[in-house]
Amino acid sequence: MSRLIVVSNRVSAPSDPAAGSAGGLAMALSAALRKYDGLWFGWSGETVETFTGEMKVEDRAGVTVGLVDLEPQDVDEYYNGYANKTLWPLFHHRIDLAQYERSYGEGYERVNRRFAEVLAPVIEPDDIIWIHDYHMIPMARDLRRLGVRNRIGFFLHTPWPARQLLVTLPHHRRLVESMFDFDLIGFHTQEWCDLFTDYVVSEAQGELFGHGGLECFGRRVQTGVFPIGIDVDGFLAARNSTLGARTYDRMAASSAFRAMIVGVDRLDYSKGLEERLLGYEQFLHDNASMRGEVFLLQVTPISRDDVDSYQDLRARLDSLAGRVNGAFGDMDWQPIRYLNRTYRRDQLAGIYRAARVGLVTPLRDGMNLVAKEYVASQNPDDPGVLILSRFAGAAEQMGEALLVNPYSREELSDAIQKALTMPLSERIRKWEALMQVVRDTDVGIWRDAFVKALLAVEGEPETAQWAGAA
Repeated sequence: MSRLIVVSNRVSAPSDPAAGSAGGLAMALSAALRKYDGLWFGWSGETVETFTGEMKVEDRAGVTVGLVDLEPQDVDEYYNGYANKTLWPLFHHRIDLAQYERSYGEGYERVNRRFAEVLAPVIEPDDIIWIHDYHMIPMARDLRRLGVRNRIGFFLHTPWPARQLLVTLPHHRRLVESMFDFDLIGFHTQEWCDLFTDYVVSEAQGELFGHGGLECFGRRVQTGVFPIGIDVDGFLAARNSTLGARTYDRMAASSAFRAMIVGVDRLDYSKGLEERLLGYEQFLHDNASMRGEVFLLQVTPISRDDVDSYQDLRARLDSLAGRVNGAFGDMDWQPIRYLNRTYRRDQLAGIYRAARVGLVTPLRDGMNLVAKEYVASQNPDDPGVLILSRFAGAAEQMGEALLVNPYSREELSDAIQKALTMPLSERIRKWEALMQVVRDTDVGIWRDAFVKALLAVEGEPETAQWAGAA
């Protein structure tokens, strides 16, 4: 049987499967690899004075991981630079924040080449390689240069930018050309896939063939749409665990008979956090009778705090939350509870279940698994209501949520009022439809669909097999 080798920037398989923050690549891939023989390879998060290329192998809760340390210059240029200051803002349509420094691009190319050189010797002939996210776009090219002929797939966990924005990136053509060394490129939504196709056809003069096939730069690649989901059974187990139930009881008690609205997002300008607080402020202004009857719990773990734009965002959010609480709060009521900390997955499940409204309003997002976790946490007999940005990837599947334009504070205000006053029968109907989507896009289904499609790409040897593809 073929092994599955997963490659991502950070190897963050948790030692405790119940631990971790909301959504994300870590929980999804841990669930996938725990069932099947394979390897998760990437950066350890540590630095060494001089790059050695040594891979450290260890077991994390049933997941075999291979770790490599980077030099401080690598981290500055590849990770803090090109990944977080160039590609991340560009892919989220924030070219006003994108920094195009030549040294960043050089570091990005160097680190991807180093990753390929460390991984190539351990790849066996039948292995299937699955590379993840914008950090690793050139890696298939570098593996091919080292003689690797295995099937290599790529999955992008962020949006793909519109062509008119992508062309602002220096050497954008070289970046896209390197993607044609993959056999299969996967996206969360049809929109992202269509934007990639538009660049290839309109900018690079490529051609379409078959269903999702593209030919350009003298090579062919297959594209596809594979909406990621959560580990449904694992998440339900976390929700029903002792700590999950205890957390629910604590939150229900602390609500003091008030309706709780919850938002859980890491600190990032793509998440629409300022717009969310402004929309909630508008709701308090528009609905004086509901003041004191509702509060917003915003859980926002700090991320990338060494990047200037994130430091500025944190300061603005602190100020905005304080302004709302100062203007509307009372001696026994605080409109916003704003927390900069991380909670375990089972704790989050308890928090979600106690919330009458789930507020998931990014300005642009690849999928956003918080939306699916919120739905999975609800009491089927008395479920809460999901308010979801139409610019989140999840909106393409979760049409029964209250879809909103997060840039409009009035629209957010109206949606919050509607969610809080929605009749039980309508809440149940919406939740049942959304929960079916959550089950239909379970992470196991996502995993098997991608690998099956990778094996089916034209030219794959007929003898190739993988345990999860049956």
